[in-house]
Amino acid sequence: MRAAADPELVERPLRRRFSAEYKLRILREVEACSRPGEIGALLRGEGLYSGHLSKWRRQRDAGALEALGRPRGRKPVDRRELEIAELHRRLERSEAELAKARTVIEIQGNVSTLLEQMLGTEGASESASGGR
Repeated sequence: MRAAADPELVERPLRRRFSAEYKLRILREVEACSRPGEIGALLRGEGLYSGHLSKWRRQRDAGALEALGRPRGRKPVDRRELEIAELHRRLERSEAELAKARTVIEIQGNVSTLLEQMLGTEGASESASGGR
């Protein structure tokens, strides 16, 4: 009696991945083949199927292979753009601080005026009463 293999212990084969450069190189080599049987020999040597060629030709004709060849991720940011963004942030902060300072100055002016008025009425009432 044979024991069933544990599915967790069986390693699954990895799917092969081909770079855009590899695909384009193989397509160029296939197009350079002129004698009968050359393409088959090339495919056997690389471990490829004719379906790979069909798919890769469609990708190439659609422009997908060139897109695959480009680096992925964000495009590098220009140093000047970073500096401009930082300067804009600083400007916004400075303008906000300036607005706060103007408000404080305005309030201080109002408090000063109010104190003068209060002291002025107290001084007038003291002088009217004869000053103690």
